[in-house]
Amino acid sequence: MLTDQDIDRLLAVFATKQDLRRIEEQIQGLTETVQGLVISCDGMAKSIYELRSEYVGITYQLNRHEHWIPEIAERSGVILSV
Repeated sequence: MLTDQDIDRLLAVFATKQDLRRIEEQIQGLTETVQGLVISCDGMAKSIYELRSEYVGITYQLNRHEHWIPEIAERSGVILSV
């Protein structure tokens, strides 16, 4: 049969209901934090995608202008200095 001393030793080793509740609360807090981080990362990824798309458009437009400006200068007789 178990004595009070044996029960005290077992309680010192095993987790109590309070310990498990505390761990559950900590896990729930960590879960919320991770979900917040995932949402933030998704927002950043979307912003990066949009910026990349905009950059491609700007690069294309700049290339066209770099081609057109010398052509316009040549046809209008303007000398461009480097």
